[in-house]
Amino acid sequence: MPRPIRATISASALTHNFMVAKAYASGAKVWAVLKANAYGHGLERVAKACEGADGFAVLDFQEAARLRLAGTTKPILMLEGVFKPADVALLTKYALTPVIHNLEQVEMLRLSELPSDIDVYLKINTGMNRLGFTPENLRAAYNAVRMHPQVRSITSMTHFADADGPSGVKAQLDWFEEVVGQIEGLGQAPRSMANSAALVRFPEARGAWVRPGILLYGGSPFGWMSPHQPAAPLDLKPAMTLSSELIATQHLQPGEKVGYGFAYEAAGEMTIGIVACGYADGYPRHAPTGTPVLVNGKRARTVGRVSMDMLCVDITDIPEAYIGSPVTLWGEGLSADEVAAAAGTVSYELFCALAPRVPIGDVS
Repeated sequence: MPRPIRATISASALTHNFMVAKAYASGAKVWAVLKANAYGHGLERVAKACEGADGFAVLDFQEAARLRLAGTTKPILMLEGVFKPADVALLTKYALTPVIHNLEQVEMLRLSELPSDIDVYLKINTGMNRLGFTPENLRAAYNAVRMHPQVRSITSMTHFADADGPSGVKAQLDWFEEVVGQIEGLGQAPRSMANSAALVRFPEARGAWVRPGILLYGGSPFGWMSPHQPAAPLDLKPAMTLSSELIATQHLQPGEKVGYGFAYEAAGEMTIGIVACGYADGYPRHAPTGTPVLVNGKRARTVGRVSMDMLCVDITDIPEAYIGSPVTLWGEGLSADEVAAAAGTVSYELFCALAPRVPIGDVS
């Protein structure tokens, strides 16, 4: 028999969450962000569930090729553009829209003869200081790209650093408006700015295209412990449920310890359950004692350190729990945002860290 840990992905939840994002878009076109194997949910699976999207955004060319092989004819946005000159030929081979964000990419494009036309996104650095052109080199980049005979259209783009935080988007949005407004042609071009958090909080940042990511997967773009809302009040449904079973139980006396480093000591008599799930499955090793889980549908907490293949939970108050009892690590009934917050991270990391050894199945 296989080890009991498994992840299930709900197609109906994915479709529901996409429709929530589309409603927030309010007429703007939607890039469904499917990078990192659709945040661990499965590229082709999520593309099918989000077939109402106007296009898909990915990171590498293998993902783009997989989407085309799966039959999608929708536009595909390459969020980091090309990496080497040889990649430029793939833009027309797979009908891709590159994000151009540095002068080296501009030069790769300039030196390439493309057999057919492409659309291009120009990314502008508005203070996040990861990718994008500065005001000093944007004009030269724009002029070089628009003069390429195979460039059909140019869309301006930026990315918000604190759309989920206290400073919001105003400073970056004002910067963006000022920079593109100074360049004839670019100021009138379509714009793509809003990620999930900006899509929900800042209607003024929608532009022509929005780029929801975490919303599609049922995670809150604001995090469970933020002053903003968790996923449920946003009308989102968990798309991924990670579940397992108890594979052993131990009855402890006061003063007995649990796990590596004896990191947890029983204050009184207690019963712990051993769950077939560990950091080799993608569960966060740094999750502390007290991280929530469900056992037999009832809330419990982890105790001690997470091991490679196992973790321990306090089932003292769940007397009906036994070997084989179901355990939900996150998903249906237990928000991934809550688990992530307890572990000092975000649901994005939980989803993306799911290990290949965890079998994935589908539910409606």
